[in-house]
Amino acid sequence: MTFIRNALVLCCLLLVPASLFAQGASVAFGGIRQDTSKPVELSADALSVDQDNNTAVFTGNVVIGQGEMRLGAQQVRVVYNQDQSRIRRLEATGGVTLVSGPDAAEAERADYDIDSGVVVMSGNVLLTQGSNALTSDEMTVNLNTGAAQMQGRVKTILQQQE
Repeated sequence: MTFIRNALVLCCLLLVPASLFAQGASVAFGGIRQDTSKPVELSADALSVDQDNNTAVFTGNVVIGQGEMRLGAQQVRVVYNQDQSRIRRLEATGGVTLVSGPDAAEAERADYDIDSGVVVMSGNVLLTQGSNALTSDEMTVNLNTGAAQMQGRVKTILQQQE
């Protein structure tokens, strides 16, 4: 009986890519790419603006959408460029959710650099892709390429399809 159990464990380990057991993993994220030409729609319970520092802080049930992408959090700090004509950066905290196409990620915090298209999510990151799920301490997503890197104790559940 022990031989059969060990053989089953070995077979399962061979089916899972070795990179998922390491401290980091590369995955695809979202079927939709960043499109900064589309308008940004934003809703929240409250807004505080600091024109001297080119920032605005949205609090309470914040939802930001641009095209097919959505970002939700309890608080989002928006940092504008010097003439306040463009958003440079978003800093989201508190129950952050990022949805792009069929993929969704949750974390405690997300920092989104608009110009580079890079989002760094940190703190109990959970990525779901269909019936598969991955967790890590941090995930860096390039929304221009759809590539993501997960770092810090990556764990996964892979559903076998028949």
